[in-house]
Amino acid sequence: MTATEPVAAPAVESDIAADAPQPAPGATPPRTPLIARAAAELVGTAALVAIVVGSGIQATELTQDVALQLLANSTATVFGLGVLIALLGPVSGAHFNPAVTLAEWWTARRGGAGVTARELAVYAPSQIVGAIAGAILADAMFGEPLVKWSTHDRSAGNLLLGEVVATAGLILLIFGLARTDRLRFAPVAVASYIGAAYWFTSSTSFANPAVTIGRAFTDTFAGIAPASVVGFIGMQLVGAVVGLALVAVIFMRGKSDTEQPAA
Repeated sequence: MTATEPVAAPAVESDIAADAPQPAPGATPPRTPLIARAAAELVGTAALVAIVVGSGIQATELTQDVALQLLANSTATVFGLGVLIALLGPVSGAHFNPAVTLAEWWTARRGGAGVTARELAVYAPSQIVGAIAGAILADAMFGEPLVKWSTHDRSAGNLLLGEVVATAGLILLIFGLARTDRLRFAPVAVASYIGAAYWFTSSTSFANPAVTIGRAFTDTFAGIAPASVVGFIGMQLVGAVVGLALVAVIFMRGKSDTEQPAA
């Protein structure tokens, strides 16, 4: 039982609650204060970036084998992201990603469940601030300069295509789980997808505008040069649009019997 649940609800009320529409991906309990949700998004995004950057630094200190470095980085990210979604999902929806929040806002505008414009205006800055803080924290833990702009250029066209693919797949997964009422699998499914996308996309799957900004602040294994940030974010937004289009086609809702024309 959570703190927002009633102590003893009548059976009738329980049945109604069970039949009520479930929230969209990341949609939050209405009684969760917005400041708590913002804090969860900030802390969760900070922790995610600290995991990505910190494990990258650790990997490069332990081995010179790039494949092992990527394996260590992706493995830490999979486990860390899964834990963060399981922990903070009930509070804020565990977006940790402006692309996901924007997609939810668009879904809400189209009549579905999702975040409001006010929530979007709070979530996105919290995620960006958290991402920057997470990169600085990781650098501090490993004795690196707290802020040193990355020199890792990622502007090649094939990398930009990788970001479209990575982000589209992420949006398709999250909103597909929501459409099929299987969001309970999100911690495992989303973390597993990101871990796989580390390897099958050319960009190693940033798929997140806030994380992209945060990773520009560290000149380490996981960094991205500031000049490459705009291109990555642009392609991530394109990927989000593609993902939503795929959701609309693949998980198209059929007409109910009452909407069918009479014979």
